Amino acid sequence: MITVMNKTVERILIGIFIIMTFSVTWQVLSRYIFNFSASFTEELARFCLMWLAILGAAYMTGQREHISIDYFFNKFSHKQQKKLDYFIEILILLFSLAVLVIGGAYLMYMTFYLDQKSPALQIPLGIIYSILPISGILIIIYTIDHLKKISNSKNPTHES
Repeated sequence: MITVMNKTVERILIGIFIIMTFSVTWQVLSRYIFNFSASFTEELARFCLMWLAILGAAYMTGQREHISIDYFFNKFSHKQQKKLDYFIEILILLFSLAVLVIGGAYLMYMTFYLDQKSPALQIPLGIIYSILPISGILIIIYTIDHLKKISNSKNPTHES
């Protein structure tokens, strides 16, 4: 399941990056070569960047490539490292649940309820903000997988 999820998220990230690249390229070409400004391109690029950053953070969490400072971690024994790893994963899970899933779902709900739309593209902002709970759920799934690996292993899973 995790492998399929990784491949799907990778493809979505690549697609978002391609759309963002074409949007910015079109913006530059239309402004400096064709002498008109396509108003939707800046907004589209901004939304793509938001999705790329938030979904990319979820993906990097799943790959265990997120930023970590391991100076103190490496000074602990393997047993203490395993406990610390477990504690860190629980904190990531709680943060994802509270901020991304619950907070993001509330933000989505409010923007749909207030019928807020983006100025240029006229896309409901709830769709744009949907990346928050989606990424939060992905992080929770990845974190549960990491917790299982920590519980089943003799060595800590923290990578330097």
